[in-house]
Amino acid sequence: MSTSPTSTYTASPSSNRLLWLVAIGFFMETLDATIVNTALPSMAKSLNTSPFMMQAVVIAYALTIAVLIPASGWIADRFGTRKVFFSAILIFTLGSLCCAVSQTLTQLVASRVLQGMGGAMMMPVGRLAVLRAFPAHQFLRAISFVTIPALIGPLIGPTLGGYLVEYASWHWIFLINLPVGIIGCIATYIDMPDIRGVETTKFDITGFILLSLSMVMISLALDGMSELGFPQATVLILVIFGLASLSAYWLHARRAHRPLFSLSLFQSSTYTIGLLGNLFARIGSSSMPFLIPLFLQISLHYSPFEAGMTMIPVALAGIYAKKLATPLITRWGYRNTLVYNTLMLGIMMASFAVITENQPQWLRIIQLLIFGTVNSLQFTAMNTLTLKDLQPRLASSGNSLFSMVQMLAMSFGVAAAGALLSTFAAHYPGTADGGFALGAFRAAFICMGLITCSSAWIFWQLPAEMVGRPKDTEKVMVE
Repeated sequence: MSTSPTSTYTASPSSNRLLWLVAIGFFMETLDATIVNTALPSMAKSLNTSPFMMQAVVIAYALTIAVLIPASGWIADRFGTRKVFFSAILIFTLGSLCCAVSQTLTQLVASRVLQGMGGAMMMPVGRLAVLRAFPAHQFLRAISFVTIPALIGPLIGPTLGGYLVEYASWHWIFLINLPVGIIGCIATYIDMPDIRGVETTKFDITGFILLSLSMVMISLALDGMSELGFPQATVLILVIFGLASLSAYWLHARRAHRPLFSLSLFQSSTYTIGLLGNLFARIGSSSMPFLIPLFLQISLHYSPFEAGMTMIPVALAGIYAKKLATPLITRWGYRNTLVYNTLMLGIMMASFAVITENQPQWLRIIQLLIFGTVNSLQFTAMNTLTLKDLQPRLASSGNSLFSMVQMLAMSFGVAAAGALLSTFAAHYPGTADGGFALGAFRAAFICMGLITCSSAWIFWQLPAEMVGRPKDTEKVMVE
């Protein structure tokens, strides 16, 4: 097998085109993760199902990415960045087409799985290509450039989704990917360097299967309590199987020569606390892009476009809040910043329970701005904490596990929100278009806020004296 060591590839005029190519891939993936949220009620009506059953559309995408991320680096080393990135865009585009022509919820969920298979390889392999194509002194500029579209995607996603649903149809939120995907495939063939790993190690297939089973079983159990209507015994069995698979992976990783994720990662207390904190704090945060547009359209009777526009203050505040993270962490330290910001985040999530139809618009905007600010601060502080002390030899593995946990938390968050809505709906008699929805949403917001607040105990385990300025390489992370 021919290999292409990274030292032999130097930046050239085509390198700028490579950055645009990877940036487009990042934009497609982050846009698709948010554009679908405002369209869920319209999708439900078109597919003759309840809006409260639509969380599987979001879960299928996020969970597929989480499951396949661990394999993306090995696949790129084995087959080369050009072939893998081309395949990723092609699969993502085909998945988008299948989503647009879906006639049932089952077909749509299966199509989202196909989309997720492409998305799982798109962002990690694109980042890997930039890492290997640019020398160290140019990497910061390069990765900063390609992550800008990843910030723009969530900014315009809900609004664009609402506009397309209201003035065209929900099918167009997927159809717009087709021309971009075709251009991306052509550009990949021309501009993407075919770089492979200098040494391709044996893939830990046993560890991959055990970890994947664990994620799928636990997520299926959460989703089974709401959309799938599983009996309690079935949910319990799925949870036990999921935890057993996770325990089996832990034992496997202790004796495997090169496990999927080395247990040496957890020798770093900051990485361990940061990873666990990310998982549990993100369960609440990840439910909000699902809950808020649904709540606004079902309970407050917003149009899809109005619901999408409402999410703009959250995204704008999130971008601005990036500037606040470094001085706050430097002044107050990681523990104080994360503990108090986590509590504040949970309180702001619960505050959506007091929204009424007669609430002044300016007050609602202030509420969204504050939520967007603390949510962004939370992500930035958690991200830098998690990766800042990783040893260089564990950086790649640690970053892959971290990315997997992010997507897993998104899947769990939406599944948990759907389960709570279904549970509370049973206690508020009425129809999905009437009064019970408001009470169910209020209870769900409070519960997700409490879940987020409880994760502050994890960050409390950090040393009290822990302060420090995030490194430059940490400040360019996608969140």
